[in-house]
Amino acid sequence: MWLRKRPATGPDIYVLVVDDNVGVGNFAAMALRELGYDSVLTANGEQALAELARNCDRFRVVFSDVVMPGMTGVELGNRVRREYPDIAVILVSGFSDILARHGDHGFELLHKPYSIEQLSRVLRKAIAGLAAGRSAEYQPRRIEPGHSGASRPPSPPRR
Repeated sequence: MWLRKRPATGPDIYVLVVDDNVGVGNFAAMALRELGYDSVLTANGEQALAELARNCDRFRVVFSDVVMPGMTGVELGNRVRREYPDIAVILVSGFSDILARHGDHGFELLHKPYSIEQLSRVLRKAIAGLAAGRSAEYQPRRIEPGHSGASRPPSPPRR
């Protein structure tokens, strides 16, 4: 039996995944596992807060869908920021118009569909922001689908 060595990017880091769509939540949990992170899946903001109340020290990141029945991901993120400032919040949505209308509220944003590489990058960035003590005032950058997030020099003007 071959045991796959866990990557060095996420050992001992738990991510609380919040998504009302079980299939999407399971995909996120599988992607996190592929990156070496452990995760716990909850179906809504209320369940996520209950999980944090039970054991907030377990989690470093909340990875939440924005559009959910009841408490939205933005509302959950604001509660987490206020009650658990040492936990990073990443919001994910396939509805860019929702985020454009409501703003990013200072959270990392990831647009669906996203790649494992984009997920890895946004997780590392959010965790690094916590390590630097910038959880509440952290200034995120949106990572659009198909964009690596790497800075590129501007293209020369077309003639």
